[in-house]
Amino acid sequence: QVQLVESGGGLVPAGGSLRLSCAASGRTFSSYAMGWFRQAPGNEREFVAAISENGSRTYYEDSVKGRVTISRDNAKNTVYLQMNSLKPEDTAAYYCAAGSIIVDHVKFAYEYDYWGQGTQVTVSS
Repeated sequence: QVQLVESGGGLVPAGGSLRLSCAASGRTFSSYAMGWFRQAPGNEREFVAAISENGSRTYYEDSVKGRVTISRDNAKNTVYLQMNSLKPEDTAAYYCAAGSIIVDHVKFAYEYDYWGQGTQVTVSS
């Protein structure tokens, strides 16, 4: 069992930056791939980024490439999402997720076993 708690969301102006954190409980954190998803009101949950168990591979949605960096610190049981050059369309609730996932499936929310409660990111224009 893994419990995930996100933090770091908030209100920022367009062009600003935020760093989201997701702290995981349990001693098996390093055995899971980690992902970040987001969901805006009225929209489906969409993939943002993912990182492999040891952090050697990262994956990004096309719309955030070059602006977002996912990283993890297995010693701290934490995964991060650094977001720069934020746009109003980045406004959403952001969720981290953990799962045992093969590389081709990291973009699919249904593949993840554990989810956090989400943190709100609001980008003003």
